[in-house]
Amino acid sequence: MPSSSPSLHRASKNRGNIPKFASALDESGAAARQLHPIMGPLRAARRTLWVVLVVPWAMLVQAVLVRLPGRGKAQFAAFFWHVIARILGLQVRTIGTPLRQGEAGPSRPIIYVCNHSSWADIPAIGGQIQGRFVAKDDVATWPIIGTIARLGRTVYVSRSRSRTLYERDAMQQALADGDDLILFPEGTSSDGSRVLPFRSPFFAAAYGSTKPLIQPVSIVYDRLAGLPVGHASRAVFAWYGDMTLTPHYWQLAQWRGKRVTLLFHPPLDPADMPDRKMLAQTTWQIVADGAAALRQNRPVQPVAESVPIASTEPAFA
Repeated sequence: MPSSSPSLHRASKNRGNIPKFASALDESGAAARQLHPIMGPLRAARRTLWVVLVVPWAMLVQAVLVRLPGRGKAQFAAFFWHVIARILGLQVRTIGTPLRQGEAGPSRPIIYVCNHSSWADIPAIGGQIQGRFVAKDDVATWPIIGTIARLGRTVYVSRSRSRTLYERDAMQQALADGDDLILFPEGTSSDGSRVLPFRSPFFAAAYGSTKPLIQPVSIVYDRLAGLPVGHASRAVFAWYGDMTLTPHYWQLAQWRGKRVTLLFHPPLDPADMPDRKMLAQTTWQIVADGAAALRQNRPVQPVAESVPIASTEPAFA
């Protein structure tokens, strides 16, 4: 681009300083968000006590509901996760409209496809929609959490190629039973700074007799102690790699002024895509673009399905 415009030239010269400036802002914000050495642990202890009191009763209620017909078990699961988010002090902001059963047609269930950076994604999204989570099979072995997942009728998957068809059938059966699914197709959680490529085998369930719709959802934690979240403070929320759940929970529970934003995009029809790889890539692009805008604290709106498809990060086969 010609540099005849002085203002454009200055903007180009100063562009390299923007990351340093943003980093300085983030560091100053982090300094203003230091936890109180007494109030922080007390806050976490109070929240933990509430969780301990609520979970057993919720498990008893759900144990009864899962044996009864109707959508009561799905409605109660959403109510439970909403309560857990409130106990944790997590404000949930929604942008866009979550698709509901019946709005997509009388026989079309919904697969909500989300990015994944924290265990807190579960109460955040689970409290806003009535759906069954799709989770790694090792979750079933976790104490207490495994029981909660089972009562929530979680559909378990593994990373074994030999079980791909079985897991596809399990997800399709859940859809045929009239349930919606909540899917994290990255296959793991990230550090929250980007959306990892989506694994296309997770989308095999979209091509079946139930003809579900896909609704992309971008999830970003954007407030901590009431201030915008930057790169340094994002680590408070991110749970990934070899991190242990209990210490991470205790750290997060000490904070107040936490907010997560859920950006619900317009739904996609898998019939409009030639195969699951294109569906995975298109969905990833929409979710990633929305998450990037939220991380940068820019005004956002749901991304239409006609976004250009980038080839730099293909969906995993």
